[in-house]
Amino acid sequence: MSDVYTAAYADQIASISAFKKNPARIVSQADKGTVLVLSHNAPAFYCVEPSVFEAMMERLEDNMLGQMAQERWEKGSMVEIDFDEL
Repeated sequence: MSDVYTAAYADQIASISAFKKNPARIVSQADKGTVLVLSHNAPAFYCVEPSVFEAMMERLEDNMLGQMAQERWEKGSMVEIDFDEL
């Protein structure tokens, strides 16, 4: 693992010791943002509130469905429909 980190995708950074003492306070201070928890000055994990995680998963699923639709379009396996006939 590298000793130099150029990007921390977080709104707040906390040591694992501080996080262990009061994780709810650390997360609430991030104000629905991302918390990077460090162990020995190295990234250990990211932490987000459940609503943020759910939104991330929804966007990921939307992205995956969009990629599937694009692949089907490129393969010509799309079917034309008339919405008036539905």
